[in-house]
Amino acid sequence: MGLVCPNCLSSQLVKQGFEKEKQRYGCKKCRYKTVHPLSPDDVIILKENVRLAKQKQSAQDLNRIERKGFREYARIENAVGKYNEELVKIFKDNNLSKLTKKHKRKTGACAVIQFSDLHINELINIPNCNKYDISIASARCKTFVDKAIKYFKAFDVDNVLLVQSGDLLNSDRRLDELLQMATNRTKSTFLAVDIFQQIILHLNEHFNVSVVSVTGNESRVKKDYGWVDLIATDNYDYTIYQTLKYLFKGSEINFIDGDPMEKVVNVAGQNLLIIHGHGGIKGGVEKSVTQMIGRYRMRGVKIDYIIFGHIHSAAISDNYGRSSSMCGANAYYERALNLAGRASQNCYIFYEDGNRDGIKIDLQNYGEGYDIDESLAEYNPKSHDKINQGTTIFKVVV
Repeated sequence: MGLVCPNCLSSQLVKQGFEKEKQRYGCKKCRYKTVHPLSPDDVIILKENVRLAKQKQSAQDLNRIERKGFREYARIENAVGKYNEELVKIFKDNNLSKLTKKHKRKTGACAVIQFSDLHINELINIPNCNKYDISIASARCKTFVDKAIKYFKAFDVDNVLLVQSGDLLNSDRRLDELLQMATNRTKSTFLAVDIFQQIILHLNEHFNVSVVSVTGNESRVKKDYGWVDLIATDNYDYTIYQTLKYLFKGSEINFIDGDPMEKVVNVAGQNLLIIHGHGGIKGGVEKSVTQMIGRYRMRGVKIDYIIFGHIHSAAISDNYGRSSSMCGANAYYERALNLAGRASQNCYIFYEDGNRDGIKIDLQNYGEGYDIDESLAEYNPKSHDKINQGTTIFKVVV
């Protein structure tokens, strides 16, 4: 093997005169001219150097990926650890009452009061339309309970099932924000727990109370949403429910555990399926409801009624009830989706003879609220930001 072209490693070199008294060679294959042709030994060394460089780059890429994975994991651990520290600190400084009562049962009727899409830490200010903050959330919750109690008493209800059907909070799902906003999310969690413990005690003055919860999509801690229990429980809704369960430990309040995404509760002899409404409920609501009932039927479980929320629009049908939101219309709902909404929630009365009544309670206008510490309020005006989101295709930094 003779001399080799340094450009294409071809051995098709021919002499083509001189350049500064040095023999010049031209490559028949790539037309490259040079006075520094490579020897066969040089080619071997060059190929080995390239191989080693590729091997080094591969190792660097693997290390970079591993370091990035560790950083992401460490951020999650740090954020969750900080969140828990702040949560424990706040609960140590705030004493929640655990006084509960047990009432004698007189009738077989059972009531369901559904709290869905509260978004307690969201800030809304649409002139001449809707305002929402922590104090308004508290006021609407109390107005809802006051009105529901009147309905329940009218039908001699003794037992009430309090349903938390998801999205009690808004969240920050980017890891750096979660770490920075741990105090805000912790305070919002405490405020949600504080409001709900007052709701439970308020209802328990008149009825026996059971509490059940499913997780929503907006209250998830991480950016991506999963459909397995481990991911579904990484959710502020789950934290609020478990905290209430801990606070009322050993009391007369019954907490119902189970699948964090879907729960079936027997209410006055009827099987009630509770979900948040994302995923399983598609555009054709009636069809989706029928499919879900069929899915459970295949398991040998008869579903009599389904309740959910998610899209902030109320509807009460023969086979399902969809609650609206406590916050009402926000900027995204009105301007991006071109929809007009009102704050409302649903409640239901189930009878042993198989009948059931659904009641939509309007909460756009409200009375006095529960006592809360508004100094803990941290707002999330994300609904307005969502309509201005853009995607960066190419970014030049000068």
